[in-house]
Amino acid sequence: MAMRTLTRSHTRFNSYTAITFLIFLSFFIRTQSEVITLTSDTFNDKIKEKDTAWFVKFCVPWCKHCKNLGSLWDDLGKAMEGEDEIEVGEVDCGLEKTVCSKVDIHSYPTFKVFYDGEEVARYQGSRNVESMKIFVLEEAEKAAAKALDSDKEL
Repeated sequence: MAMRTLTRSHTRFNSYTAITFLIFLSFFIRTQSEVITLTSDTFNDKIKEKDTAWFVKFCVPWCKHCKNLGSLWDDLGKAMEGEDEIEVGEVDCGLEKTVCSKVDIHSYPTFKVFYDGEEVARYQGSRNVESMKIFVLEEAEKAAAKALDSDKEL
């Protein structure tokens, strides 16, 4: 009888553990942002994607200004999830020095917009989600219109 109680208790414990883990996992998955980490292997191909604007943060882990951003970049990634043709990325310049050197990064954090492989804007405004979202939407629209005009001329 004691053995049976132990087995039920053990089974109940495993069920509760599994349920708790699944709830935690589903919460974790749902809160992941849409920020894509870019590396020297992926950066060029990603920013050259046709008709896609990339808003990229360049940072280093030791920078206090980068640390002070907190969850801002992840929050922006979440806010941009529904926007077609706009991607939010980040580059760790501590690890990806060649990428950061190539796009002329000398201070941190630096925020740049790329469209069809070309840098089209550098963000220097307020560091809040709404301001950054408005900026990248406007810059992406301008870049798309310019690319459309260039295509018409050909």
